[in-house]
Amino acid sequence: MGDSLMITAENQRFVAPTHWEAQIFAHNPIFARLAALLPLAQSAEFPSLATLNQWFGQFQPQMAVSFVDNEQLNADGRYYEEFIFATGKVPTRSENWHDLFGALIWCLFPKSKMALNQRHQQEIGLHGKAQRSPVRHRLTLLDECGVLLCYRAEAADIVQQLKSHQWQQAMFINRDSWLGQAPQLEPMIFGHAIYEMATRPYLGLTAKLWPMLVPAEFSDWPLLQRIAFIDEQLSVQISNNSLAEFQQQLTPLPLLGVPGWYAENCQQGFYLNTDYFRPKREIRESK
Repeated sequence: MGDSLMITAENQRFVAPTHWEAQIFAHNPIFARLAALLPLAQSAEFPSLATLNQWFGQFQPQMAVSFVDNEQLNADGRYYEEFIFATGKVPTRSENWHDLFGALIWCLFPKSKMALNQRHQQEIGLHGKAQRSPVRHRLTLLDECGVLLCYRAEAADIVQQLKSHQWQQAMFINRDSWLGQAPQLEPMIFGHAIYEMATRPYLGLTAKLWPMLVPAEFSDWPLLQRIAFIDEQLSVQISNNSLAEFQQQLTPLPLLGVPGWYAENCQQGFYLNTDYFRPKREIRESK
């Protein structure tokens, strides 16, 4: 990816492309997995609701979930999460990047998306919906910004390096562990807002890390089998995790530092930008 697609002003707000741009899926490696599974790079326009529902049926033929025009939610009057929980229908704005990626995550990780919805409902039942509870805040971070890092046991040290903000060690010195036919670490984007912002990648683009231990043979499985395995495991964690466990998982991940996802990170100097690759703050103990 070249600088022409980057936001360079430090305080400029992200703005998604105003029109459909199929070349994003053809040339941006962050979208390689989506492009391998869906004909997005060949599409001449935003996928319609009918197309999204067709894709969902192809991937998840046993699940009763559908995408509907967002006007149904507006007419219904219920809260977004309540509407999905009660109807199995996901309100979706047409020609909208954010909602497109939300729908695609539903297609690939439906059990996890349903678990998020059910956990939101549980929290609303406990605390009301006027203000998000701490657990709901974490659920939203995962839903919008989560990157699932599938790692084999031998890469556990690299996961700890990421959590400790040892960015050069984790992402450059150990970059071979991320690449090749049988990587020890495989990142999967779960947060649809991260996909949206990756349409115009910029220095500062930061996700939330959610490490997931996988079997040694994980990288030998077909892609859809890997995704289905992660979906099952993640849905269980979403349903059962405590607030402390959510907090331990969701640590910063500078997205453009992921090996193979951005051309400039093949140079070690890329990771010297401490405004982006920030050191971990020291927590002072109170006396």
